[in-house]
Amino acid sequence: MNAEIITIGDEILLGQIVDTNSAWLAQCLASLDIQIGYMVSISDNAEAITSALDIASSRSKLVIVTGGLGPTQDDVTKKTIADYFRTNLVSDQKVLNHVTSLFANRLGKDMPVSNYAQAEVLACSEVLFNDVGTAPGMWVERNEVIYVFLPGVPFEMKFLMENRVLPKLLQRQSAIKLYHAHIVTVGLGESYLAEQIADIEQSLPPYIKLAYLPKIGLVRLRLTAKGADERVLKSQTEGFADQIAERLQAYLVSRRDISFEEAIVDEFARSGSKLATAESCTGGAIASRITQVAGASQVFDCGIVAYHNKIKMSVLGVQEDTLEQFGAVSEQTVIQMAEGVKRLSGADYGIATSGVAGPSGGTPDKPVGTVWIAVAGKTKTLTQKFQFHNTRDINIERSAMQALIKMWMLYREEVFLNK
Repeated sequence: MNAEIITIGDEILLGQIVDTNSAWLAQCLASLDIQIGYMVSISDNAEAITSALDIASSRSKLVIVTGGLGPTQDDVTKKTIADYFRTNLVSDQKVLNHVTSLFANRLGKDMPVSNYAQAEVLACSEVLFNDVGTAPGMWVERNEVIYVFLPGVPFEMKFLMENRVLPKLLQRQSAIKLYHAHIVTVGLGESYLAEQIADIEQSLPPYIKLAYLPKIGLVRLRLTAKGADERVLKSQTEGFADQIAERLQAYLVSRRDISFEEAIVDEFARSGSKLATAESCTGGAIASRITQVAGASQVFDCGIVAYHNKIKMSVLGVQEDTLEQFGAVSEQTVIQMAEGVKRLSGADYGIATSGVAGPSGGTPDKPVGTVWIAVAGKTKTLTQKFQFHNTRDINIERSAMQALIKMWMLYREEVFLNK
């Protein structure tokens, strides 16, 4: 079964919020071997909704729509889809009782008149009861296409998808299976990486496809196989993934579909290693990336944002002479920062950054984008100078990623390869 996701909301098109619903839905559907062919974001108006449904029904067997089911005047989705399916809106008593009780029990207030519309559903639909919110979902089948309408509020949408939609889809699971194998690499650009494994890619059978998914400093590879025998698919796909992982051993982070930060936390936890950060130009970005991962407390000792030179000196032990002679953005300073935070925390690895993120502050010898990174490890301290040419936020992102890559490579040399 192929699927399409439509998100409704002017706030998405205006950039006021990020559409995280579609990514989450895609992951859910992938677990049932349902392929997403299209993701579309549209305005909350009748013409856009009707057009999107027309196009989606012509190319997809499952259409999931999120958003536009609220009680206010700007939410026109229900009326529009009622017209689209040539049906009526009817009040569902169970939903109405639920919505009324939510206002009475949680807020202690009478329900506004506008919220009575929350109980209105398509007469031709199967109601997907929403235990955790006020907007029910709806399931409609028409001309061999399944349409699922869900609220846009993420926790309500996720509840309905997990508890109402996925069980129904599971009953209709296709005989055609999908199998995915993943390889996460850092430190080698997409084109160089492709050259390294060109012969393996060319040897793939037509039912196994290789996708390159690059980000700053990282390339994720995904092998996707499609066929009837899941056991055979898994065996063959993992075989090719093993070949690629072996070829890219120097850049390999994980064979699982996880983030670089998750791989760091998992591997450091396995080996009992600790890390600490001393950040200037990255302003805590490295520490933030690590501590967003569950289990980071096992491996992360501390993060110090030493923006001012007096903090570099008084907390991290950077020598005043070093700052006067070489400046804050220098190899000598980041070495003392990295070794200082390692000594202060007792960690096995200390990461330090200092640079000119921009858009101002550059000098002829240290222009905007100049960044020094140091990593103090178990046996040595490594440094590297980078010259980025991007906006402030991208310069910070690149600096944080390169710092983690440098720490990972040193860790591989000192610990991982010797385990």
